[in-house]
Amino acid sequence: MRIRFENCNLFDGVSAEARSGMHVLVADGQIAEVSDSALSGTADLTIDATGKTLMPGLIDAHVHITAASPDLATLESMPVSYVSHWTARNLGQMLDRGFTTVRDVGGGDAGHRRAQEEGMIRAPRLSVSGKALGQTGGHTDFRGTSRTDIGDLQRRHTPGLGRIVDGIPACLAAARDELRLGADFIKIMANGGVATPADPIDWIQFTPEEIRAIVTVAEASCTYVAAHTYTAKAIEHAAVNGVRTLEHCNLIDDRVAAILRDRGCFAVPTLVIYDCLDRHADAIGLGAENRAKNRLVRDAGLASLEILARAGVPMGYGTDLLGWMHEDQLAEFALRAQVLPVADVLKSATSINAKLIRREDLGIVAPEKTADLILIDGDPLSDISVLSGRGERVETVVQAGQIVKSP
Repeated sequence: MRIRFENCNLFDGVSAEARSGMHVLVADGQIAEVSDSALSGTADLTIDATGKTLMPGLIDAHVHITAASPDLATLESMPVSYVSHWTARNLGQMLDRGFTTVRDVGGGDAGHRRAQEEGMIRAPRLSVSGKALGQTGGHTDFRGTSRTDIGDLQRRHTPGLGRIVDGIPACLAAARDELRLGADFIKIMANGGVATPADPIDWIQFTPEEIRAIVTVAEASCTYVAAHTYTAKAIEHAAVNGVRTLEHCNLIDDRVAAILRDRGCFAVPTLVIYDCLDRHADAIGLGAENRAKNRLVRDAGLASLEILARAGVPMGYGTDLLGWMHEDQLAEFALRAQVLPVADVLKSATSINAKLIRREDLGIVAPEKTADLILIDGDPLSDISVLSGRGERVETVVQAGQIVKSP
C-alpha cells in the first residue's frame, strides 16, 4: 500500500523541533520519501495533514499486557481464558492510543507476539520477557508473610507476571527456560516493590552471582537483562553486574546515574503508575504499607528524571500500568514534560526506545525505516496535551505501512 501524507508538521523522532510543510510517502511497509516539496507519483491514499503532526509510532518500553487486575496476587489465580481475552482488548486499545510497539516486562510471552505477527489480534508489535524472575520473598512472591506453599507461583502456565527462583542453578535454568519459550530478553526483580507484601523498597534482591549468572545466559543468547530497581544501591547492584536496562530508578542519585551513563545502560522511568496507584488506592484495596511505599517512589519521580538527564543517561518511555489504569498510558508525557523539554520526552517514546529494544528501523521518520507512524490533530511540541486521554487526538495510526486506525 502506498500512502502519501501532504503538508504535515513532521517530528522525525530525533530533531528538537518539527518541520512544517513536509510530505511523506509510505510504500511497501517502509518510508519511501521525506521531502519539503510535493511528491510526484501515484498513491493508494493521500492524506491532507495540514495543521496536523506526523511522527513515529509510539513505543512503550515498560508494560504488563496481561495485568488484567491491579491486584497482582489475584491475577495469579484468574482463569487463563479470561486473561487472554482481556489482553487482546488491552492491546487493541494501546494501538488506538498510538503505540505501535510495546516491550512487555513480565507476563507477555511468545504466544502473544505470534498472534500479533500473524494478524490474529489488533496489537502493537511486541518484545516480550516471558515471566519475570524474582527471589523468594521478592517482587514476584505474592504469598505475603503467612502463606508457606509455593503452589501455582511455580507453574509456568498461570497468568501471573513472574516466577520464583533461588540460587545460581535455578537462575541459570529459569533464564534458559524463558529463552527456550521465546522470550526476547530476560527481566529480573532486583529490588523491593510497591505491590508485593513482604519486601520493603530498600531490600536488595538476588546476589551478585545470581545476577551475573542470568546476564551470562542472556548475553550468550545475544540478548540482555532488564531489572526492576528503585534505590540507588539496587540500581548500582544491577548495573555493575551486567544489567542493561534499569526500570523505574525513582531513588537514583548523581553518582549512580554516572555509572549508568559510563556503562551504556538505559533507564526506563515509569511515573504514571505511582500517580494512578495513589488516586485509586481505595478502589484497589492498597494496604497502608504499600501506600507508604508508593508515596516514597512517587514523590521522588520528577527529581529522578532531572538526575538522569543531568548525567546524560538515555531514558526510555515506560508506564507500568495495571488493570483499568492502562487507559492512562499517554499521561506519562505530561508528567515528564513538567521537568524535561517536550522534544526529549517525545524522543524517549520513539528513537530512544527503538535503540533500547534494538529495533533501530523504528522510532524515526526517514527513508528506508519501517513505516510506523501516527498523525496527531495538533502539535505536541507546543501542547503536550494532544497526547493525552485515550488517544482521541491520535487520528491515524500506521503500523508497518498499513493503516490500523483512521478517522
